[in-house]
Amino acid sequence: MLIVVLSMALMWVDSHFQWLQPVRYGVGFIVAPAQQAATVPLAMAEWFGDSATLRRELLRENKQLSARNFILERRAQRMAYLEAENIELRELLSASEQVDDRVLVASITSVDPDPFTQQIIINKGGEDGVFIGQPVLDAYGLLGQVIDVLPLTSRVLMIADSNHAIPVQVNRNGVRAIATGTGSLSELELIYVPNTADIKVGDMLVSSGLGGRYPRGYPVATVNKVENIPGKPFASVTATPTAQLDRSRHFLLVFSNEAGRVPPAALWQENP
Repeated sequence: MLIVVLSMALMWVDSHFQWLQPVRYGVGFIVAPAQQAATVPLAMAEWFGDSATLRRELLRENKQLSARNFILERRAQRMAYLEAENIELRELLSASEQVDDRVLVASITSVDPDPFTQQIIINKGGEDGVFIGQPVLDAYGLLGQVIDVLPLTSRVLMIADSNHAIPVQVNRNGVRAIATGTGSLSELELIYVPNTADIKVGDMLVSSGLGGRYPRGYPVATVNKVENIPGKPFASVTATPTAQLDRSRHFLLVFSNEAGRVPPAALWQENP
């Protein structure tokens, strides 16, 4: 009770007189550090709270930017794919305009997973008039022939398959040979070529039309090696297919009314 009375008395004196001003000033000077220290935890709590909020905002913004960047990258990849596909389709259209026979455009749907075969499935079948043995081209040359037909799809044996062979002739001079698949998409082998045969590296090989399977004159491959082996009756000759066997996605199915029909020279003429 006494403390309360003294406190009220001091408050009355302080409000009416200036006697306690020096005392109040000194006490304020003493307690100021304590007051500042008391505010530190609150300030730190506010700072940490603001930092956490800022971090959450930065993380959210980072996620949004990452998602946007991913979408833009996908769009760029898609545009690049469509541009490449458009280029291929334009080249295929140009090739189809140079072929006299009726053609049907087809696309690849799958590749045979068997590593010992070179076969693909295309999206045209018996309902489209496709038949077994039908020649298949891409924009650059002969790709293979149809070996199985279903109503909506067909199986194509590519010229690189080890079970495939095609009669060819050198476009430069008409020398005939048989080009067989090696199992590699980048190489064909010419068999039973005499050492004296006039075949050179760079010669273009075209279908000869013999056997009636392929029309005559379509580009097949370009000779990349000729090796005469002493003591052997036949030379070792290999060639690179002109068709892009590992890249093309769109093809031409040829409906030829007569075997041996020659396509325009612009399709197969050699570059100077």
